Amino acid sequence: MTGRDTFEYAVLRVVPRVERGEFLNAGVLVYCRQRDYLGARVHLDPERLRALDATADAAAIGRALQAATDVCAADPGAGAAGREALGSRFRWLTAPRSTVIQPGPVHTGLTADPDAEADRLLRLLVLPVTA
Repeated sequence: MTGRDTFEYAVLRVVPRVERGEFLNAGVLVYCRQRDYLGARVHLDPERLRALDATADAAAIGRALQAATDVCAADPGAGAAGREALGSRFRWLTAPRSTVIQPGPVHTGLTADPDAEADRLLRLLVLPVTA
């Protein structure tokens, strides 16, 4: 036995002008049923956002990203979505939508530590690449 369990993840994308379809990665959602884990990591890069749309409301977008994090954490302010079962919350957050915050496709992997996996995916898929 490897001690690793299946997990699912999706990237949260910011699409400041939905009609253009241009996006930047701003977060990750990680769900591991076997470990009873649902987590989110977010990072909004204001410079990259301005490159896509100089008029984008970074504060409002940041609040929307925080709302996804709150749903994952079952924060009392997350409303009814935050009270659902973990799997239902993940499916709700990853359902296709035409809003400024959109989920990418759901992918799978194996992990022994889904919380560390969320950190790793944030570094790999969201944070700026450094030399």
